[in-house]
Amino acid sequence: MILKSLSLLNYKNFESESYRFDSKINCFVGANGQGKTNILDAIFHLAFGKSYFNPITTQNIKHGESFFVIDGVFDKHQQEEKIVVSFKKGQKKVIKRNDKIYDKFSDHIGFVPLVIISPADRDLIIEGSDTRRKFIDTVISQSNKTYLQNLINYNKVLAQRNALLKYFAANNTFNADNLSIYNEQLNGYGQQIHQVRKEFLEIFIPIFKNRYEVISDNKESIDIQYKSDLFEGDFLSLLKTNLAKDKILQYTGVGVHKDDLNFEIDTHPIKKFGSQGQQKSFLIALKLAEFDFIKQQSHVAPLLLLDDIFDKLDENRVAQIIKLVNDEHFGQIFLSDTHADRTEAVVKQIHQSYKIFKL
Repeated sequence: MILKSLSLLNYKNFESESYRFDSKINCFVGANGQGKTNILDAIFHLAFGKSYFNPITTQNIKHGESFFVIDGVFDKHQQEEKIVVSFKKGQKKVIKRNDKIYDKFSDHIGFVPLVIISPADRDLIIEGSDTRRKFIDTVISQSNKTYLQNLINYNKVLAQRNALLKYFAANNTFNADNLSIYNEQLNGYGQQIHQVRKEFLEIFIPIFKNRYEVISDNKESIDIQYKSDLFEGDFLSLLKTNLAKDKILQYTGVGVHKDDLNFEIDTHPIKKFGSQGQQKSFLIALKLAEFDFIKQQSHVAPLLLLDDIFDKLDENRVAQIIKLVNDEHFGQIFLSDTHADRTEAVVKQIHQSYKIFKL
């Protein structure tokens, strides 16, 4: 997968910009606030139909304008593919592939395989479980359409069950038959989601550990533990056992929507016991493992976006990352940095063709 060109109209801080890219390495350099990250975000938007950094679509429009358009031309399996994402205030966002509008955004997910590594990834360590579930779901969904549809269906049923619990509370009533319908549906979708997540992590965790060993020079022991209510028992039984609590809270308190990952270093939570460099290495290894998994499943090298990854990493860890991306295993790479000289010195070590865009 190669992104040949990108055009932006009224996206974030850009009025109208166009870029033609190198097939291997593309570097955006400039001071903070010049739009380096916004270009990477526009590429992400073409792959996922949304911004990586700001999910509120209206806030991705340039100030004073009423719409934005992102236009990308890709080369996939030696065939040109044009993806356009557009949005106008008061209307629905539109994603087109070769001038044909997608009926469902979910149909587009996975067509442009992509992995981004960004300082914002630190949320995976410091924020709540929803950020880690989103990570798992993003990785799996790029190569498993059934999983994505089950996830969409599960979340719809979950919202309906929660709405029913609120209705019961507001009207001082209760109907077990109505609730049992949602329980059965949650159980059906939830069991499938849990099984796929479990199988995914059995493959993913060894890949991740291998990546971390290389980046850290094998100095620390790291692990990921999968936490799920469904390890505690049958989902339907859990829903019934938890019903009294759900009625009080007006919310479904057990299920795969509560799944989490424990990130550990030397058997301790990396959030509390990992240094800044160790945490960053952990996150980079996590994302490189995501790259490996997606490539393994789709047989296409994802686009790799590296947003300011050289910040807060010592020279040895940077050198290890450079060695990794010099491997033919990787395809097209986009990176941003505030230091033009540092960037050029780094990419020259890679011995691949490159372009540098100064903003």
